[in-house]
Amino acid sequence: MKFILIDKIIATEQGKELTAVKTVSLAEEYLADHFPAFPVLPGVLLLEGLVESAAWLVRLSQDFRNSMVLLETAKNVKYKSFAAPGMKITYNVKAKTIEDNKSSFTGTGICDGETIVEAKISLRHFNLADEIPKMAMNDGRIIESLKQRWKLLTQ
Repeated sequence: MKFILIDKIIATEQGKELTAVKTVSLAEEYLADHFPAFPVLPGVLLLEGLVESAAWLVRLSQDFRNSMVLLETAKNVKYKSFAAPGMKITYNVKAKTIEDNKSSFTGTGICDGETIVEAKISLRHFNLADEIPKMAMNDGRIIESLKQRWKLLTQ
């Protein structure tokens, strides 16, 4: 299952920093199981919000050059509180490096002025056609789809 855990990108500084927001909704299916009497956004999805934010900064900084921007490592991940339905998470990621096919970031997720998650993450970026040349058309479709989503996220 693919999650989209960013509702809006509210600030960017190309190659340096990105801020995005996510409002947790009780309508999100996974909250029915996590946990029925105390629904909260799972910690791994808090981390995914940081990863998605960093991936958008990579795409912006590299003019959507790669179809794939994926988590490689997550270190020093600290979960400090919960995000329940109705809460708004502000994700902020700062680039340490953005190179051709890898990048590294520090990131935080904040609710109501309180840091609820922080991590150091590294991403790898590539095109499917790098390994399988006949996948170039898929890369093109994915990149076009990402550009359309970017427009929605930055409206």
